[in-house]
Amino acid sequence: MKKLILILFIGFGLSGKAQQSADQQAILAVLEKQRLAWNEGNLEKFMEGYWKNDSLLFVGKSGPTYGWQQTLDNYKKGYPDKSAMGTLTFNIKKVELLSKDAASVLGGWHLKREKDEPQGYFTLILRKVKGLWLVVSDHSS
Repeated sequence: MKKLILILFIGFGLSGKAQQSADQQAILAVLEKQRLAWNEGNLEKFMEGYWKNDSLLFVGKSGPTYGWQQTLDNYKKGYPDKSAMGTLTFNIKKVELLSKDAASVLGGWHLKREKDEPQGYFTLILRKVKGLWLVVSDHSS
C-alpha cells in the first residue's frame, strides 16, 4: 500500500510539472508570436498577445494606459512605420506560474534600428483566458 501511495504521489507530481512546462512553453510561444509580428511591422498581429479588454494595463515611460485599443493607438503613434519598429529581440529572464491561470514574465527587450538600439526591461502578467495565455498587464521601461 505504501508503494502505491508513493507511486501515485510521484505520478501526480510529475503531471503537475508537465503541465507547468506546457504552460510555460505556451507563454513563451505567445511572446515569440509577438516578436515575429513586430518584426513583420504588424502591430495588430503583435497586439493579439494582449487581452482585448478595456482593463488591459500598459505602464511605460509616460505612465499607465488602460485598454487594448489605447495601447494599440500608442504603439502606432510611437512606432509609425517598419523603420521605427526596427528588429525586436527578447531576453527572457524568468517565467513564473502564479496559479493555474496566472503567470509573470521578466525579461529584456532590444530594438535594432538603423540609427539606434534602444533597450529596456519588462514585467508581464498573463492570464489564461478561454484557454489562451494573454498579457493583461505590461510594465516596460
